[in-house]
Amino acid sequence: MARPHTINWQDNKLYLLDQRKLPISVEYKCCETAEDVADAIKSLLVRGAPAIGAAAAYGLVLAALKSTPETIREDLNRAANLLAGTRPTAVNLFWAIEKMMAAAAEEAEYSAICRRLQQKADEIMELDVESNRAIGRFGAELLPDDARIMTICNAGALATADYGTALGVIRAAKEAGKHVTVYALETRPVLQGARLTAWELMEDGIDVTLICDNMAGAVMAEGKVNAVIAGADRIAANGDTANKIGTYSLAILANWHQIPFYIAAPTSTIDLQIKTGKEIVIEERAAEEVTHIAGHRIAPTGVKVYNPAFDVTPAKLISAIITERGVFEFPYEGKLG
Repeated sequence: MARPHTINWQDNKLYLLDQRKLPISVEYKCCETAEDVADAIKSLLVRGAPAIGAAAAYGLVLAALKSTPETIREDLNRAANLLAGTRPTAVNLFWAIEKMMAAAAEEAEYSAICRRLQQKADEIMELDVESNRAIGRFGAELLPDDARIMTICNAGALATADYGTALGVIRAAKEAGKHVTVYALETRPVLQGARLTAWELMEDGIDVTLICDNMAGAVMAEGKVNAVIAGADRIAANGDTANKIGTYSLAILANWHQIPFYIAAPTSTIDLQIKTGKEIVIEERAAEEVTHIAGHRIAPTGVKVYNPAFDVTPAKLISAIITERGVFEFPYEGKLG
């Protein structure tokens, strides 16, 4: 059975794979308005920086289609602001919105604006797939023939238009004939590694072992890992990288055990407007993500919770940043533009 696509545009409606329900069930949410898309992004129904960007692009198409010739500019601006307010860390979201609004500004007539936005959203999707496959090819060359990889969160087809960034490297390595095994961290608090990465890799027939987040160091010490690969939500000009909470700790462990630590991301994730990771806004999410698992309370009622969704890995801990333009090694200043 073919792996389901995360984002599907059909009959002027956006169908998003509901990642909150994986791997128990495969269900799609039909989005007919920009508000529907914004809710899907905020609730983690769709997640992963590239996928968020692509979904937002189609959200603006929906806003245009629901608009009128008289109000389209106002309605697009309102939708753009709504979508931009959903998640602050993933720069691909803002990149896609900027591309879409620039495309709309190229046209004057209502129907032409709608057509141009549809075309641009399709281009964003196609570019992401092409970028991911290029990232995969470049990244696969860095891996040994017996690749024993550790990864955190989900940077696969579910987090992108298709194929994936970190998991794209893993897929490409297997396609190149390398023997690939993967240790997937469960990724608390909402278990993207356990629910999504393990499911994706099993669907593709890739050897994957699920471990708890706090087992990473022990597994490295046992010599079971020779590369660590993660995705990214925002990369500063100096190479500091924001990714799912726990990535920073994983990079420190990899550095201690002298295991290469790679970031795989498209150049749309690079934010040259910020010099270092200190400028990256870190999203803090609801306490219930920590106090509950699958709707069941696991912590005392009233306990204080701190729940940052991301952390920042300093550039000096990153062996290389893999993009669709090639592989960049530390130091990164002046190379990522």
